[in-house]
Amino acid sequence: MPLNKPKTNEQLYNHILFWPVVSLAFAFWCGYRFLFHFPVWFDETLGKAVFFGLPVWFYIVSSGRKNLLKPLDFIKFEPGLFLGLAVGGVYGFTTILITTLQQGASVTSVPIFASSVFWYEFGLSIMTGFWESLFFFIFLGGVIGQKWSRAGLTKQVIITAGLFLLFHAPNIFLRFSFSAMFAQMFLLTLFALGQSLLFFRWKNFYALIFSQAIWGMVLLIHLSM
Repeated sequence: MPLNKPKTNEQLYNHILFWPVVSLAFAFWCGYRFLFHFPVWFDETLGKAVFFGLPVWFYIVSSGRKNLLKPLDFIKFEPGLFLGLAVGGVYGFTTILITTLQQGASVTSVPIFASSVFWYEFGLSIMTGFWESLFFFIFLGGVIGQKWSRAGLTKQVIITAGLFLLFHAPNIFLRFSFSAMFAQMFLLTLFALGQSLLFFRWKNFYALIFSQAIWGMVLLIHLSM
């Protein structure tokens, strides 16, 4: 009996559209970031719906890989909510600790919930978490988990986190000075690894959304003060 079985047609053409779709999405996203300067609310809602949401829709429709959407099952909402809040709290604490050590600042109590713009910003953070989790983890992480199922968790996490960083690099390049880029990339790398591990461990879309929303709010509050 041969040790290596011949591959089926499905295995030979397994996720053949993956890299073309990712490459086009990256090219269009870079062009959008460098050529256009729309308000933040537009970027986090309509902009990411087009550049992150449409590629996922196209890929699932064209490939028939509806099983990629299993982490979106609504039965996972409640455990995902609590898991996301817990992980987001860890992200937030780590971010505050690192920025405090870097800047030599002190931690003070701020009544952020009383702010008139808090819930507006939190709503934008939820939208950011929705579209980015859908693209980077449900789509990219989901395909990587299937395409390289035998590669092991470490390799899957590193590839997914690397793609996350690649797509975020243009924004960091445009927004921050050269000296601040390294600190931003360091924080973003920790976050990307954490989110990738969270996805591959629990496969819960809602946990990803809420953890990213809390992390984004911490960055907004502490890095803008």
